[in-house]
Amino acid sequence: QVQLVESGGGLVQAGGSLRLSCAASGRTFSNYAMGWFRQAPGKEREFVVAISWSGLNKNYAASVKGRFTISRDNAKNTVYLQMNSLKREDTAVYYCAAGRRYEFPFTTDYWGQGTQVTVSS
Repeated sequence: QVQLVESGGGLVQAGGSLRLSCAASGRTFSNYAMGWFRQAPGKEREFVVAISWSGLNKNYAASVKGRFTISRDNAKNTVYLQMNSLKREDTAVYYCAAGRRYEFPFTTDYWGQGTQVTVSS
């Protein structure tokens, strides 16, 4: 089992920045590819970005490329999502995800509970 706990969500104005964190516990964190998904009200959960276990490979959704940056610190069992130039359409609950394989579509084996990100105009 892997337990994932997100933090860092909140309310921010359009054009602003937020940094999400996801702390993992349980099985060896570095064995897992990690990802972020989001779900806006009335919409399905969508893939945002993923990072391989080594941190060398990253895959971004087109909607966030150039604005969001994923990183991980295997020594701290934590994955981060730096979100810059936020737009109103980025408003969603953001979920951390762990998967045994770095492949796409990303297959999630463990989910976090989610953290709300709200972007105001």
